[in-house]
Amino acid sequence: MILDKVENTNDLKKLTISEMTELAEEMRELIIKKVNTTGGHMGPNLGIVEATIAMHYVFNSPKDKIVFDVSHQCYPHKILTGRKEGFTKPEFYNKYTGYTAPEESEHDLFKVGHTSTSVSLATGVAKARDLKGEKHNVIALIGDGSLTGGEALEGLNNAAVLNSNIIIIVNDNDMSIAENHGGIYANLKLLRDTKGQAETNFFKTLGFDYKYIDEGHNIEKLIELFQQVKDVDHPVIIHMHTIKGKGLKIAEQEKEAFHWILPGTLDAKDNSTTCETEDYNTITTKYLYEKAQNDNKVIVVNPATPGVHGFSPEYRKKLGKQYLDVGIAEEHAVATVSAMAKAGAKPILAIMSSFIQRTYDQLSQDLCLNNSPATILVYWGAISNGDATHLGSYDIPMISNIPNLVYLAPTSKEEYLHMLDWSIEQTSHPVAIRVPSEPMISTGIEDESNYSILNKYKVETQGDTVAIIGLGNFFWLGQKVCEQLKKQLGVNATLINPKFVTGIDQELLEDLKKNHKLVITLEDGQLDGGFGEKITRFYGTSDIKVKNYGADKEFTDRIPLEELYKRYHLTPELIVEDIKTILG
Repeated sequence: MILDKVENTNDLKKLTISEMTELAEEMRELIIKKVNTTGGHMGPNLGIVEATIAMHYVFNSPKDKIVFDVSHQCYPHKILTGRKEGFTKPEFYNKYTGYTAPEESEHDLFKVGHTSTSVSLATGVAKARDLKGEKHNVIALIGDGSLTGGEALEGLNNAAVLNSNIIIIVNDNDMSIAENHGGIYANLKLLRDTKGQAETNFFKTLGFDYKYIDEGHNIEKLIELFQQVKDVDHPVIIHMHTIKGKGLKIAEQEKEAFHWILPGTLDAKDNSTTCETEDYNTITTKYLYEKAQNDNKVIVVNPATPGVHGFSPEYRKKLGKQYLDVGIAEEHAVATVSAMAKAGAKPILAIMSSFIQRTYDQLSQDLCLNNSPATILVYWGAISNGDATHLGSYDIPMISNIPNLVYLAPTSKEEYLHMLDWSIEQTSHPVAIRVPSEPMISTGIEDESNYSILNKYKVETQGDTVAIIGLGNFFWLGQKVCEQLKKQLGVNATLINPKFVTGIDQELLEDLKKNHKLVITLEDGQLDGGFGEKITRFYGTSDIKVKNYGADKEFTDRIPLEELYKRYHLTPELIVEDIKTILG
């Protein structure tokens, strides 16, 4: 194998074009095998192999700084920068994160997993270089729809007038995560169709020196172009046309499905037997479609991650004009649904917990200050074993402390659908619903709660001495704790389903003082600034003790969930042991 000769980027520079072409195919085979085993980003990495080889052949990393956008495209880079064992040896498949990580290699400048940041980061690196009087290249790689993000446009606007070396490679594979949306992609298509010769050129209007390459998988031509722009003294755009999923036929054909895959996806495709089970995605899509059919004011909005929510291409087509993909632009999505709601539509924005972090100002100013009755569905909000860049444990502190916003945490299918229906039809508040991340639970009991009466908790089991308030995902953990308390201590604990994340039921909490000594709160997220602290503050001047359970304020990185639960004492056994100690 040619790869046997390559331990670092210096070894790469000794190869011939023919050897590098062979190397590209070897790298593809490794990526396909590894990603099919572990899961991860398949299409973006397969599409950037040749360009990565050419970049490292021409530029001198780590002296020259390469900044990756989102890191969806960093696997080939990792193979060439001393981490190939993470792709050649199955026992090391999980050694390296799926994103750039400075702790792994000096070739990685930033830990990055959210979109549209590379140009801004590279502009800052270039400016620091200039201030220090250094001489090296700064390269930003951006693609997969990242140009729809506001920060990407802000970065381009400033990079264009830097008046020194910055090279921005736009990897144009005619795709975002799903299909592209937005006017900028019409211009990219025009430029592709005219081989970069069209008079209308978005990048030139900003002042960039613009260069187009149609053969984004031709290593020899890529090297020639990169050599042309190396050490330039002004901002340059390289518009590079590539194929997402290059080299894996099914990934080229099903670009959206193979942007990111679960372990064993290729095996499942080879032995395809589909068995659809009901979960929170399927009941959501079914409900929203039926709602849209009966009400033309209903519209589903998503910022370019439709697969997360079960919004398949067929589903989006069925919804027609009642579905809107705004591109990777979460801030714009929140402001847009606020305006829709203010103007009389019934928008439902579906967004991941990790990505709603990007929208704080729009939530506060555009949505809540204007009290627009939009609905936001927050997915994957929970403590998780995910990468540090995609954690979903911070949405409760962020969302639940903005005035006017009602944040709800259902515990079952019945509660969730009832909350969703109430939210869409009410006109008094902006409402967010934390879609449960646990396997779906159906109680079979119709939820008849009136959510217009804000912050009204539900006592599921009346007891004494200890009260367990289990929020959302962790209500069922609370139920297990109650069972253990009865079994081990003979304590009939009170079990409470708060439903509301954003407020407290003062009447109920006051009533607990009569015959309770301890209140336990359970929340599937960060404790600092979270739900439990609201309860603790209420009891601050009383004799009742309060113990909050949730996650510490920390960035975790691919730590097994079982380990995190032990760390945070989020198991029935550990909670009961704590209660024994507190009660003496």
